[in-house]
Amino acid sequence: MKKNVIKLMMVSGLLLTFLGCSDDFVNENPESGFQNINQLGEAASNNPDIVTGFIEGVYSTMYTTGTGGTGGHDDFGHKAYDLFADFLSSDVALSVSTYGWYRASITEMQCTEDFTFLDNYQVWRHYYRMIRAANTVIETLGGDEADPENLDNRATLGQALAMRAHSYWYLTQYMQNDYNPSQEILPIYRTVTNVGVGKSTAAEVFALIESDLNRAIVLLDVYNRPTKTQVNKEVAQAMLAYAIASQRDVSRMGEVVALCDAVISGTGATVMTAAEVTGGFNNVATPGWIWGVDLNGDIGLRLVSWWGQMDAFSYSYAWAGDAKAIDQNLYDAIPADDARKAQFFPGSGYYNLMPLDKFYDASRIIGGPSGSVVADYVYMRIAEMHILKAEALAKMGQDGPARTALREVLDQRLPDTSYLNGLSGAALLAEIHLQTRIEFWGEGKTYLSIKRNQTSTGVRGSNHLSFVGESFMHNDERLTFEIPELEIQSNVFINEQN
Repeated sequence: MKKNVIKLMMVSGLLLTFLGCSDDFVNENPESGFQNINQLGEAASNNPDIVTGFIEGVYSTMYTTGTGGTGGHDDFGHKAYDLFADFLSSDVALSVSTYGWYRASITEMQCTEDFTFLDNYQVWRHYYRMIRAANTVIETLGGDEADPENLDNRATLGQALAMRAHSYWYLTQYMQNDYNPSQEILPIYRTVTNVGVGKSTAAEVFALIESDLNRAIVLLDVYNRPTKTQVNKEVAQAMLAYAIASQRDVSRMGEVVALCDAVISGTGATVMTAAEVTGGFNNVATPGWIWGVDLNGDIGLRLVSWWGQMDAFSYSYAWAGDAKAIDQNLYDAIPADDARKAQFFPGSGYYNLMPLDKFYDASRIIGGPSGSVVADYVYMRIAEMHILKAEALAKMGQDGPARTALREVLDQRLPDTSYLNGLSGAALLAEIHLQTRIEFWGEGKTYLSIKRNQTSTGVRGSNHLSFVGESFMHNDERLTFEIPELEIQSNVFINEQN
């Protein structure tokens, strides 16, 4: 067993102990043997490993089952909501449904119109649970404005601020129909508390996101992370690029470009090659991955996992009767000589257009080993920064540089990218969005691009089970989750009308 895995299991157990059956992280006036925030802070100043353990627990929450508050087989952390988003974007088709996961609630878009569906609660609870975990670390180290002298504590505070911002940003994307800075959308919690608060405006939430990320970038300046699981300076910069871009202010697109350039140069990461994009997307060591997690048997994920829903070469629903495939129309839009076309099975029958050569367990055995998941999770790739940079440049009217940025990815995918020379303005932006859909299929990015670019989903192809031939605008109520019934019942400051 790897040393870091042992440590992660230990701190995750401690974190879950603090969580208990409710979401109470730390009892600020404990009557038991648990430490309170002040005691933890005092201990952390002398022994940084204490609070470092807590930030590792934050990361483990990203892939722990049940963090959305249910026992459902679609409740497995951050990647669960990447998959929700992929279905809502229409780029992932539920082409066969035997067990019913995602059928009515997500692919038929019932949950996004009915706050009593638990899918809304899962999204809400997971990200607020992440926020609460991050707040535990932040408060332990002295709060948002703290400036620890110890380098380890500085890095830990930076990671916690980044992770809080990451969770709030995903909530803005999933819970607001369309970006409107004056609309009240989410409660803001900056400390560990059990007291509910009312909603803040989108402008206020984004101000916190940007403040957290800018502070994180400073605190992480000299931090060398031990693995790609941790957020470093460049990942925080990438998060900030996304946050600014999603506010759609053209006057700030230069900031997005500068941040993307900083990530590209700072990581030294290379765009995945044509061979790598059909290499399984199962290894965090892949040079093109800049943030992800090394899953292994000691962590113990099995059927209830992203791989357990998506991969026919794992012991999974995708093998057993719930097929997930690329939308037929999107597949048809991929040129025959594009390396990414080979990611999808072109035959007929059950496996038609499934990603048999994009996402797969290394065993390459249909139905796979029934043991623990060992294929890794990808959260962010360097290709995202090249394509987001291209998008920002195009919005600034800099078509030539935008084409150059896009070619950084497409030259690894196509034998000839000269067709880009004829694209400018709206046509170039449309191509960038299409390439986002193709390049990041199944990675949870298309939904974010739809919202960011105020465009529509693709027209659902013939291999969907519902809404065939239909598309949905970015601000369609059916693409956005509802504040869940349980939050409305427990928080007196929020009701269905406000």
